Amino acid sequence: MLSVRSLDDGAVARLARGLAVRDATARCLVARGHDEVERARAFLNPRLGELRRPEGEAGMAGFATAADRVAAAVLRRQRIAVFGDYDVDGVTTCALLTSFLRGCGGDVVARVARRDEGYGFTAVAAEELLTADPGLVITGDCGTSDGEVIAAVRARGVDVIVVDHHTVPAAGAVHPALALVNPHRADSSFPFRGMASVGIAFYLAAAIRTRLRAEGWFADRPEVDPRDLLDLVALGTIADLVPLAGENRILAAAGLRLVAERRRPGLAALLAAAGVDAADARAVDEKTVAWKLAPRLNAPGRLGDAAPALELLLAGADEATARAQALEEVNQRRRALQDQMVEEALAAAGDDPGPAIVVASERWAPGVVGIVAAKLVDRFARPAFVIAVDPVTGVGRGSARSAGGVDLYRALGQCAPLLERWGGHAAAAGLTVHAGHAGERDATIDRLRLALGAAVLAEGSGKVEAGAAGAADAQVRLADVDDRLVDELLALGPFGQDNPAPLLVARGLEVRQSRRVGDGSHLKLELACRATGAVRGAIAFGQGAADPGTGARVDVAFTPVRSTWKGTARVELEVKQIVAPAAGTR
Repeated sequence: MLSVRSLDDGAVARLARGLAVRDATARCLVARGHDEVERARAFLNPRLGELRRPEGEAGMAGFATAADRVAAAVLRRQRIAVFGDYDVDGVTTCALLTSFLRGCGGDVVARVARRDEGYGFTAVAAEELLTADPGLVITGDCGTSDGEVIAAVRARGVDVIVVDHHTVPAAGAVHPALALVNPHRADSSFPFRGMASVGIAFYLAAAIRTRLRAEGWFADRPEVDPRDLLDLVALGTIADLVPLAGENRILAAAGLRLVAERRRPGLAALLAAAGVDAADARAVDEKTVAWKLAPRLNAPGRLGDAAPALELLLAGADEATARAQALEEVNQRRRALQDQMVEEALAAAGDDPGPAIVVASERWAPGVVGIVAAKLVDRFARPAFVIAVDPVTGVGRGSARSAGGVDLYRALGQCAPLLERWGGHAAAAGLTVHAGHAGERDATIDRLRLALGAAVLAEGSGKVEAGAAGAADAQVRLADVDDRLVDELLALGPFGQDNPAPLLVARGLEVRQSRRVGDGSHLKLELACRATGAVRGAIAFGQGAADPGTGARVDVAFTPVRSTWKGTARVELEVKQIVAPAAGTR
């Protein structure tokens, strides 16, 4: 049976009256902790003015030092080298700082990571940047765990600033960077620790502008507005799966509006290549970033060198279309490789892979293992670790995705003796393991599988029920699922971790039509309420095998969405779970 949250009915009624919204919308707000009218009103209208300052008593450790040093480099006309990791957060961090500093008149060289060099700020990347003779190096979305390389760069007289958000290792030696700006530092007082690197870079750009303005730097040159770079912040924040709450939600909401305006030539071209309707600004939301833009921006880095993604984000109007087409072609190759790897990984996992899925192959591309891990989580509803082993060196590079609330960083830490390196977040992490020569590799992976299984069990079961929707926010009549309700609920977005999309329940619906669509794994439905005569279309992704059949009576848990087909928009149900009505409610 589909359950509905128990909430304070008085608070729901007050919000519905005070905000002039439907009861279902008020229930969703109360379920997310916004049970006072003014607090809820502020949540529905996120403003940049509500961002908390990153400096001062409640600021980020190292932030002021970083802003002072970068501003000094611009004022002294020192060359600045900006380096970003190869995923979307790293690339957008690099693009944001590069665009901003060049706009301020800074001398900037930019580079992003290549897969064949390994994860993070490597010695190879450092040497290449140093050939440009910079006075300052800034690393984005990496550097926290790259102390040895950073120490070597500083030993050659070049300052390094790290802008990162990955887990900070346990307290020990002082980090060798001039400034490590990372909200996870134990001595950081900033109240929100969930920011992506690109959000921190946005804060840093604003602080640098303030310092340059105080020095009269803009007296004879145009002043750059960091707010014009919020489209990059939205991309990196949403793509990196950080919590879409607090500062992140404010930044992402503002940035999505810029993405929809298509001011950046590269993004406008990429949206066109992805088939996103230019005439419908509402077509651009967090799903557009997660499903359309992020995979294309990630594709070059997954297959080797992320430089084409950076070049697209920095492109002018004259080259944007060609850059977007290049990414589209790389993405097609990535998808073909991904499909092959998913098929092989499913076969390797078998029917009962244990508490943690751990699969490895010498045929797999290390840049695609994260996507495969996510697919395995979707299929088995438990943490997955997917490893690509180099057939020559025996070095395996893997990615992990979590389920059931398991903290992957802690789980990997429990397996430290078997790993050469690991890092990341609670929900997504990476690892390096030396699998040994060909005759040893199966045994090494087996040992790692046992260790990770035990670590996952120590964290919790790691298992969630596949297809289980959890408690819904509200029960509604099908007739009430209309444009007004969709618009009210969209104001709670953007949706993601720590800010889930609203989940509603409708009961006793008749299935008028049902058919499998796509590759057969999805279900297209037409649902009706006999009492009111209301009829709505519905889509149930990944539930093709759960087809109840025409004429069935069902209860459904769903999120209402607006779907556009051939220029016509209509409200439909994105179904999360379908069940037979409870006894006595048929």
